[in-house]
Amino acid sequence: MNYNIELIGNSLTDYIKSKIEQCKEDPFYVINLSQITSKYIDWITNLARVKPFYAIKANPDPVIIGELNKLGANFDCASENEIQQLLNINISPERIIYSNPIKSITHLQYAKKVGVDLMTFDNDEELLKIKTHYSEARLVLRIITDDSHSVCKFSCKYGATYNDSIKLFKLAKTLDLNIIGISFHVGSGCNSINSYVSAIKDAFKLFNEASTYGFNLTLLDLGGGWPGTDNTIKFKDIAMTITPLLDELFANNVTIIAEPGRYFVAESHTLVVSIIGKRKNNANILYYVNEGVYQSFNCVIFDHYQPKLRLLTEPINNINSYKSTIYGQTCDSMDCIFKDIDLSELYIGDKLIFNNMGAYTIAAASSFNGFNSNPILFYVKFELLH
Repeated sequence: MNYNIELIGNSLTDYIKSKIEQCKEDPFYVINLSQITSKYIDWITNLARVKPFYAIKANPDPVIIGELNKLGANFDCASENEIQQLLNINISPERIIYSNPIKSITHLQYAKKVGVDLMTFDNDEELLKIKTHYSEARLVLRIITDDSHSVCKFSCKYGATYNDSIKLFKLAKTLDLNIIGISFHVGSGCNSINSYVSAIKDAFKLFNEASTYGFNLTLLDLGGGWPGTDNTIKFKDIAMTITPLLDELFANNVTIIAEPGRYFVAESHTLVVSIIGKRKNNANILYYVNEGVYQSFNCVIFDHYQPKLRLLTEPINNINSYKSTIYGQTCDSMDCIFKDIDLSELYIGDKLIFNNMGAYTIAAASSFNGFNSNPILFYVKFELLH
């Protein structure tokens, strides 16, 4: 499939205005591929030792994957379908980590068939399953972390404690399985750099323990949770803090990777939607737009994201503001993007713009109520990186 990538020199807002007539009432995304390139450059500049494996669950758009592939990124997959998507565009299995700690047997067998042998686990039942269906796999033990400072926590679902990790080393040795590394995930929306520091130190302790049981660990996986914007902690501050720690604790023969998802794509997407309905309710105004929480704004529910709204054109009369609620297009009252926010009065046909909509938006959209989420996609590159 061919994709048209436009090279633009004007502002993003001017570009959006130029597409209004073409899209009419349809929602559309402008995907700034230069932003993704800029993020990759920032990563390899600030975390030179850490190889990024893009978590395609954040946004499996084929153009984005293609761009990251050209830049030299590797990839993180959680299922057979995600692995297959990468193999279909000739990304080699050696550049994939199967990072789902719990894998169905058929997906595990598929990974073996296609040669994706690097994978995570966190419990004894998974080890027994791997022994039966893919004993040659290179295994990475996922450990539990302190994710109390994160918006989306994962340690309730995944990760072995220190004591359980020791037991897993013993079991893996008995089963003659090959553990090569340790991984962790600090959670998404992490607000504390210390969460990374603590997890790295915990991993180092287990590196030392592993040798007691005959395992020579050569891989450290820093997982996901890397910020896509600077609204909380900044990526560069994390990198500045952990780089000397990694060099202090882990020898040069240890490969260090991470699984950034939102980091690469969050800022690259701008979503434009139309007001398709309006209803005054006493002193409040209810607006209805042509995307909602069952489509691109699912991030409001699943990712606890708070989108930032701006208007394409400021209202002529913006003296008065009204308590306003913005609903999506489905018939579900839960389909609410904003409730009781202050806005100048808007009108049917007005365009609303949402920046930073690249992560966990398109990826989890559904067709609930018959509204297929298929915004028009425009891929752009700026003549100069911003």
